[in-house]
Amino acid sequence: MSQQNATSAEIAPSREGFADRFWTSGDGLKLHFRDYPGRADRPVVLCLPGLTRNARDFSHVAERLAGDWRVICPDLRGRGDSAYAKDSATYNPLQYAEDLGLLLQQEDIGRFVSIGTSLGGLLTMMFAMAMPDRLAGALLNDVGPEIAPEGLERIRSYVGQGRSFPTWMHAARALEEAQGAVFPDYGLAEWLAMAKRCMVVGGNGRIVFDYDMKIAEPFSQPGGEAGVDLWPGFAALKGRPMALLRGELSDVLSPATFSRMAGTLDDCEAVTVPRVGHAPMLDEPEAVALIDRLLARVCKIDGAAVS
Repeated sequence: MSQQNATSAEIAPSREGFADRFWTSGDGLKLHFRDYPGRADRPVVLCLPGLTRNARDFSHVAERLAGDWRVICPDLRGRGDSAYAKDSATYNPLQYAEDLGLLLQQEDIGRFVSIGTSLGGLLTMMFAMAMPDRLAGALLNDVGPEIAPEGLERIRSYVGQGRSFPTWMHAARALEEAQGAVFPDYGLAEWLAMAKRCMVVGGNGRIVFDYDMKIAEPFSQPGGEAGVDLWPGFAALKGRPMALLRGELSDVLSPATFSRMAGTLDDCEAVTVPRVGHAPMLDEPEAVALIDRLLARVCKIDGAAVS
């Protein structure tokens, strides 16, 4: 659940290859990130999650890259082990970008590679406009400057509902019922794993989604998904290694927008993950290979050795 009641800002002991660490937002919220250690001669890999998701979504990515790369996986405000905001209006991309800028400042991160899923991809494009010289490369996972209206409506239909479940099995079955069309090949093991990434055991012992239900309030407003025109942000990604990933069944990133994006940037590789909707989990073979190729290109440009 949220780290709102934590009293110590010290680094938690390492477990599973990462340290639980914190930074403070401009309005005083204690925000959490997972810090996986890696080589100091390479840019940091910054993994940014989707609207209702958290740092746990990237555990398989970070565990695979750690050692060769330092990987930072933040929980945005109101998610995971980050504090909940008093003002729900601060649940917006401009605020998230400001929060993350303070994280980069605290950790003295000069250059970084951004891997952004959905909302995280929107933030990546915002970074390209705000700090272009610091972005060493990027992967946009199933998101672009234009978001398909049908995908937005589907997301708005479930965000902030506050459902709870008596057991992990019930939670997994509920996810399967709601998102079976997004991941048609998932079995029970995959649905259970997804439930444990996006839910936690609440104070009353029931399984609940691991985010502040109030994040739905600004998102429900027109323009709440981004708030700015992001085609300039996408154009600002020019001149660095880029990777685009789309789920074949996605209702958020249309084939037409994906094609336009792929044709806009020179050093850009676009890959579609078959039989997956919004959004690929980045453990698919196509996604794993794409990430590795992207990071190899980053190494080549930044002059770091490729292991």
